[in-house]
Amino acid sequence: MKAISTSKAPGAIGPYSQAIKIGNLIYTSGQLPLNPATGAFPEGGIKEQTQQSLSNIKAILEEAGTTMNNVVKTTVFLADMNDFAAMNEVYAQFFSAPFPARSAVAVKTLPKNALVEIEVVATE
Repeated sequence: MKAISTSKAPGAIGPYSQAIKIGNLIYTSGQLPLNPATGAFPEGGIKEQTQQSLSNIKAILEEAGTTMNNVVKTTVFLADMNDFAAMNEVYAQFFSAPFPARSAVAVKTLPKNALVEIEVVATE
């Protein structure tokens, strides 16, 4: 097991890693839409937050030596399922066919009152 870490995504603020690589799989921790340079959420709403969360994931995967094209599974946590269509619009810009498998669930609250948090599993 190898921890993956990059300054191009928000650092872990607890006892977890940005990602773990085991064999040829990379498991990312859930990525909040925090700008790694400022530690703040982007201005705007669900679209901007989805963009930031996925950009953070992209940076972690690049550090691990892979790309968004190798994502096999995603899990999207939404604070409000009414944001699904807008999230999906941005999400679609990061992936191409064959699309990864995905789960999307609404949760009561997310850390720091984020609108979205996303985690992925990818291959090398």
